[in-house]
This record gives sequence, C-alpha cells and structure tokens, in this order.
Amino acid sequence: MPAKRDYYEVLGVSRNATDEEIRKAFRQLAFKYHPDHNRGDGAEEQFKEVNEAYEVLSDPDKRAAYDRFGHSGSDGLFVRGFDGFDFGFGDIFDAFFGGAATATRQAPQRGAPLECRLEITLEEAAVGCEKQIDITRTENCSECQGTGSKPGTQPVRCPNCDGAGQVRRVQASIFGRFTNITTCPQCHGEGRIITEHCPQCRGTGREKLKRNVTIKVPAGVDSNTQLRMRGEGNAGTRGGSSGDLFVEVSVRQHEYFVRRGDDILYELPINFAEAALGTELSVPTLDGEHKLKIPTGCQTGTAFRIKNKGIPHLSRGGRGDELVTVSVTTPESLTKEQRRLFEELADSLGTGKNKKRKR
Repeated sequence: MPAKRDYYEVLGVSRNATDEEIRKAFRQLAFKYHPDHNRGDGAEEQFKEVNEAYEVLSDPDKRAAYDRFGHSGSDGLFVRGFDGFDFGFGDIFDAFFGGAATATRQAPQRGAPLECRLEITLEEAAVGCEKQIDITRTENCSECQGTGSKPGTQPVRCPNCDGAGQVRRVQASIFGRFTNITTCPQCHGEGRIITEHCPQCRGTGREKLKRNVTIKVPAGVDSNTQLRMRGEGNAGTRGGSSGDLFVEVSVRQHEYFVRRGDDILYELPINFAEAALGTELSVPTLDGEHKLKIPTGCQTGTAFRIKNKGIPHLSRGGRGDELVTVSVTTPESLTKEQRRLFEELADSLGTGKNKKRKR
C-alpha cells in the first residue's frame, strides 16, 4: 500500500500557509478534481485525497497534531500511560507495537463543498438577479433515509466492540502499561453493522442526485465574485450537516460599455460639425437614454461624467458613475456636395501649411 502524501504537498501550500491560503487551495483543487467536472483516471482518488488533507489542515487541533506527529497525529492517535497522563507518542508506539494508540468513535462529519460557475450580463450585475442552475450533489438515500439498511430493517449493535466503535487492548512494555485503543475493524468505528443493505444505495446511505438551485445575485457583483450558498453542497455523514455551494460569478463582456471598478466607460463618436458647433445628444446608460450637452469646439478625448449611472457599490450604498469620452470621427468618403462644402470651409479657415501653429 503506497504511503500517504504530505497533506501540505497535496494542497500545494507551504507549512506556514494561512487558513485563507489553505481554504483557497482546497476550493481550487476540489473543483478541479470533482467527479462532476473531471472524469479522468484517478480524479476521484485525488478528490478524496484533497478532502482528507483539508479536513486535517483546516482544523487547528488536527493541524497541530499533524505538524508534530505526521499522519499518526492527524488520525487523533494518542496513548494513555505514566500515571494517567495523556501525551502524543506515535513514533515510539509504532516502534514497539507497529501501530498507533488511540481512536475515537467516528463523529458526524460535515459534507464536502461544491463549486460552480455562473455567467451574467452587465445589466444583471447592476441590478441584481435570481438565476436557476443545475448541480449534481450527494444526498442521503431517499429509500433508506441515509441509514444504509434495507427499509423495514435496522442496523444491529456490533458484537466485536459492543457498539463502542473501539477495541481496547492493555499491553505492557518497558515504559509501563498502555491501553491501545483502535477503531473496531468489524464496524469501522460505526458501532453498528448493517445486516441487509438498502438495494438503492447498496448500503452506503447516499446517492447522487441532480438538483435545481436558485442563486440570488446581489447588485454590484463583478467577475470573480464568489457567492456562498449555505447547506447546498454535499450531504454530511453520520448526521453531519451539509456542505456549502460556492458560486463563482463571471460578468459577460458588454457590447459597448466597459466596466472599471464601479464606473462604466462609454465612447461617444461625433462628427466635425457636432464637435465644432456643439450639440445635444442622447447617450445610453444602464438606466436608459440620457441627454448630454456637447460644448462648442469639443476635442477628441474630452470626457464627461454622468453621476450615479454606474454600478451599485456591493458593500456600501450609492453607485459609480458613467464616463463618456468623445471621439471626433473623420468621414472616410464624401459626396460631391460635402466635398465642396469642406473645401469652402478649408478656404475660409486657411490652409494649415502656411499658418503658424500655437505651441
């Protein structure tokens, strides 16, 4: 049996990694190797390995034990001896007894999280919206309600550990008497044994189901915003709570608006006459058309700010602005009449080659 990999190596983080760095690495890897997204060879085993590493490194006590004793410490293995004091003794115990020391009955375990992606429009990001998405998650078996037993039957108390989920053996060594507590090999720590398996889940108590979930997207979200849906992830085991669903939002590129923070940018093309004489034009905003006055002699690159026409601030009140930048366009082709008028205008203004330009 291959040796377990170092948990820090599994998540790709340093031993000094913060809780947030560990959480971020786990989310990325869980999404990468989840069977719903990756059906390649070994993906399921890697997904289990990532979950196991996160379960230990995300718990301060388990992580401290793992940092000190390695995989023996992460399994909650301790010995009792020397006048009743408890202390970590994994390495020495392995040397004398070939195994670790203490085990506890398996406790309720929270379900694994799920991740998905959601694409929305800029308009939806500006006002907020509700979206329906389909996810596949693990739930308690609908036939046996998660017990794993055939309906009408009940699990029985394990005869090997009498329902404790643990087997205790007292052993003597040069260090004194030790109580070696290990997980019951017959019931695997459950304290009960299923005599007749549920035909639907084959005794696992769990099944994969497709569900339609409503995602409430708040106004002001941007690409890479992550929404957390509590309890919408995989079901827990042994009565544990369900995990969470993390939704990564992606805002689709707009036809003519560009988002910059909570402001939106719009480029307004105008012709020479409008730039020279000034005019009033309608420009699009997220709330509809807005009248914008262009002053006489407007130049390319001139920007106008329309207050409170941008994206709502996600964490506080108010909105960003819309910035309209003018671009004076040059016609690519002219009619005879237009050319005549431009020539007359050029004569009246004078040619550029003989005029002294202001510096």
